[in-house]
Amino acid sequence: MSEHYKRITMMEREEISIGLAQGWRYQEIARHLGRSPSTISREIARNSDSTGYRAVTAQTKAAQRCFRKPRKLVCDGRLRQIVLRGLRKQWSPQQISARLKQDYPNDEQLRVSAETIYTYLYVLPRGELRRELLGYLRQHHKKRRPRSRGEDRRGQIPDMISIEERPADVADRTVPGHWEGDLILGAHHQSALGTLVERTTRTTLLIPLKARDAQSVRKAFARRLRALPKQMKLSLTYDRGKEMAEHRLFTEDTQMQVYFAHPQSPWERGTNENTNGLIRQYFPKGTDFNAVSYYSIMKAQDRLNGRPRKVLNWKTPYEAFSELLR
Repeated sequence: MSEHYKRITMMEREEISIGLAQGWRYQEIARHLGRSPSTISREIARNSDSTGYRAVTAQTKAAQRCFRKPRKLVCDGRLRQIVLRGLRKQWSPQQISARLKQDYPNDEQLRVSAETIYTYLYVLPRGELRRELLGYLRQHHKKRRPRSRGEDRRGQIPDMISIEERPADVADRTVPGHWEGDLILGAHHQSALGTLVERTTRTTLLIPLKARDAQSVRKAFARRLRALPKQMKLSLTYDRGKEMAEHRLFTEDTQMQVYFAHPQSPWERGTNENTNGLIRQYFPKGTDFNAVSYYSIMKAQDRLNGRPRKVLNWKTPYEAFSELLR
């Protein structure tokens, strides 16, 4: 085995399960994950059961094989106690893994990945300890669940173009004019605010909405984007919310191609997801957007775009956007 080989993670198994459900070939899944086709083929062959390939089942089978030899958290009592102490503080496995490096910078033995912690927890035998430790996780599932079982629970949008067909220069942010979009929902899901973020400059547009049906969202988004210079209107990446069901008309209105992320994959629109978190500073959960004035929304937009950003070398989005138009 190559010293650079890394075991397949739970997240990768979820992606394999999603890919198979969507009819992808092994080569397509391998390319998506940056793995070799033989690795994907071997993973599916070894960890499928009578119902096919499922991420949770595959993870369990792989973990059980691994536990034929003692694992790190089983053998190393000191490390195990530190991990359990973190869990009892309701720290996530990711937080525990990161803090070990900070708290014990010179002790390479005290290193464990978040995935190893999850694996340890979910292969524990049934009993009080397992119930206790799983109870400290944010999601108290008895079994580890994938984010998606390959299904878009909200139904299909006609003629979707997958994010996989998005040009490479969108992903690496070398060309400005590519946007990510979403809705922030208000109290009781009775109101919404549209959000659009340009991937290169992080320029944010906040769009008041009278309703969140497909026609209302399409018209509001298109009206706002039409005012932009042509070179800043190239594409929009969106999740599979039904409010973008009229994406073909949106493209006719704006000349912007719409690409759809995979189901339950917010990291594929990470810029928008992170920005939505910033927006919540101005409009906390429970806000009724029907009661928020246009002036207040525009003021928040101005504040967001006037904040220096580390990713922009401490320029503001307004400054970065303006420089591109010179």
